[in-house]
Formats: sequence, C-alpha cells, structure tokens
Amino acid sequence: MTHAPSNTDEMTLTAAQLDAYLARIRMERPAHLDIRSLSQLHRAHLRTFTWEALDAFMGWPSAMTPTAAFAKMVEGRRGGWCYEMNGLFGAALTALGFRVTRLCGGVDREKLGDIAIGNHLTLRIDLDRPYLAEVGVADAIIEPVPLAIGPISQRGFDFSIMPADGGWLRFNNHVRGIAKSFDFRLDHSDEVAMATTHGWLMQDPGSPFTNALAVLRHTVDGYVALQNDCLRRVTAKSLSEQRITSADHLADTFETVFDLDIPRHSRVWERLQAISRDKAA
Repeated sequence: MTHAPSNTDEMTLTAAQLDAYLARIRMERPAHLDIRSLSQLHRAHLRTFTWEALDAFMGWPSAMTPTAAFAKMVEGRRGGWCYEMNGLFGAALTALGFRVTRLCGGVDREKLGDIAIGNHLTLRIDLDRPYLAEVGVADAIIEPVPLAIGPISQRGFDFSIMPADGGWLRFNNHVRGIAKSFDFRLDHSDEVAMATTHGWLMQDPGSPFTNALAVLRHTVDGYVALQNDCLRRVTAKSLSEQRITSADHLADTFETVFDLDIPRHSRVWERLQAISRDKAA
C-alpha cells in the first residue's frame, strides 16, 4: 500500500542528504535564493537524473516519499517518475530554504476529466513571483517558468500555460511531447489523491506504465526517449529512431544513454519480449 507523506519532515532532506544531493548534481549550495539559482538547480537536476517508470513496468516496489526517492536516485543510480523527480527536487529546494508548494495535478485531464487529478506532482516556487518548477514531465521545460498565462519557448520547443475549465491551469507540452498536457491549480495540494493514484499507476493493468516501458532523459538540445524497444532522439528540429535488438543492447542503452544502473536488465528485456508477443497474438 502507498502512504501519503504524513508531515513536513518527510518533504525535506537532512543536511547530510542535501550535501549528497548537491554533490550528485554537481552544484554548490547557492549563495542567493533567486530565479538564477533556481534555474541552475533545475537544469542540473534534469541533466543528472533520468525520468523512468521501470518500477511500475517490472512490478518492483516503489514509494513516493522524497526520502525513498533520495535512496533510489542519489544513493543508487536510478531515475524516477514525477512523484520522485519533482518530490526529490522539491525536498532539496525546501532544505535550501526555498518556499515550495507541492501541487496535485492531472496529466491529460483535458481527455480523462477529473479522474486524472492526482496522477501528477508538480511544484510552485515562490520568489519575487510564483514560478512553476517541473522536472517530472521528462520531455518538457529545462528551466522553471513564471506561473503566468501565455506562451513559453525553451531550446526551440514551444509550450504554454493556458486557462482550463473549472478554474484549473493547463501546461501544454511541445508538439512532440509524450504527455500532451497537465492541469494544476496554484493552491491545490492533495497528498492523499496523489498517493492513491500512485498505487493505481504502479499496480493496475489499466495503468499506462504497467504494460509499456518509458525512459527519458534531457540532452543539451532536446531529449532521448526509450519507449518499449524504440529509442528516439528528439530536438526542436530533428527526430531519429533506432530499435533495441537484444538484452545486451538494452543494458548498454541503460548504461551509456541514460546513466542508469539496472542490474536485472535481462528481466526487463524478457518483459518487453513478452509484451511484444502478447500484442502480436
């Protein structure tokens, strides 16, 4: 069973954990808590950690607390999905002294309706104005953006924040984005909803993550994405694809492309092959 974090201590890192996190992303403790330092940390986090949902795909145990994400991603050499990526980043920012609010969002709420609320964690950071910090979508912004209606452009990719029904805001991803959009409110936090949805996403056969492999990592000018056995390299102006053809090829891809330590890579390949056979049948 997945439990929601029960107190604010679980939403931050200890001094030793913060030091280890900063060393992992190769950053010094910022001298000032401003948008410049926030942007540097945001970019460093995304250039260090890979977005991946292997735990759901393989049925491996997972928890959504920042402490669990720290053990997995900083002490180990794994990545994480939105609850872990944004969770760890938010906990580190809190430990540094930033004003962080964990927002309960909904990916594809425009299609799924309110049932989607809870399937995404995003972050509001209050500085001179509120900013959206988002390291959990995998192929979206590389730096935080003001929480304001309007277009956004980064590295040649076009995004936007627009009003949505019911008083929600909608972050629209770029045209090649895997997650097309997510909805959020500036003050909507619901840890119970996120914990409940986390459990469903981890275990239910209807979850988009239990029957499909998804691994993504930001690059200098775009990102690289592994969807089942298809490896895609994407920039604002280009798209290339190649197939993963063996367990050894998959292991090499995890190591050299995504900087992941996946010791049971052969089991991941077997699972991919089994899904392919089921689809063919």
